[in-house]
Amino acid sequence: MKLTVKLDYACRVLAQLAKRYESGQVSCIDELASVEETPAKYLAQILGELRNGGLVESRRGKQGGYLLAKAPEEISLHDVIGLVEGGLFSSVSRSSGASGDAVADAWNRLQESFGQSAKAVTLRDLANRPAEEMYYI
Repeated sequence: MKLTVKLDYACRVLAQLAKRYESGQVSCIDELASVEETPAKYLAQILGELRNGGLVESRRGKQGGYLLAKAPEEISLHDVIGLVEGGLFSSVSRSSGASGDAVADAWNRLQESFGQSAKAVTLRDLANRPAEEMYYI
């Protein structure tokens, strides 16, 4: 499975919004793009999709910006993947041929296992992870 840039950026910006959830602080696109080192124009498109999907809210005006629509512990990676990518896996296996059923069954088991793991990780988990310390020599 390949992680798309779009999904990566979506998870990163949502983690950033989760860090600010308790304060109720709204975040502007330029600030989020700078902190997460992402292109602002692409991030604007992603935030629009996340807003349409009900994961973030937007505020208009001079003091406007984006914030999470729900508590970070209520949004799982499974939710984000489903919204951004439309699902966990695309159908790649066919049941034809001598091994088709066995291969399809294996992919289905992997998809189920991955789905359960993705449901167990929330934005709260991403927001609470401490930044790694840097050591200079």
